[in-house]
Amino acid sequence: MTHTRLRKFNTRDTYPEQKLDNDLCQAVVTHGGRTVWLRGQCPQDLDDFTNIASHDPAEQTHKVMQNIRQLIEEAGGTMEHLVKVVVYITDVRHREAVYRTMGEYIRGVHPVSTGLVVSALARPEWLVEIDATAVIPE
Repeated sequence: MTHTRLRKFNTRDTYPEQKLDNDLCQAVVTHGGRTVWLRGQCPQDLDDFTNIASHDPAEQTHKVMQNIRQLIEEAGGTMEHLVKVVVYITDVRHREAVYRTMGEYIRGVHPVSTGLVVSALARPEWLVEIDATAVIPE
């Protein structure tokens, strides 16, 4: 890892009643590098802005995380440079599906994470939006 991750944990331990498996931590210390601030990513194509055709929270999260990975790679980094995510969902019942899917993309990374349930996103068909920050070492 390129950053110092303090107090790593897995959501299996902090939310035993839910079927989650996310590698997170309480704090990330970065050392120099370039910070990449990503716009909140939604379940739409980065090139033509078309929404994916699914209203499934897991499928929407796959697209969101693919966008995050693509943008970090375009900036010259990898997912291991991800330091923070803020997850917005429109229904608390989608939480497990969203976080399980996100966990596939952050396995072994341990970013810090904040999650919020909001009444709506910019388009009514969107169930999840994630904004992310990465720091790419020099």
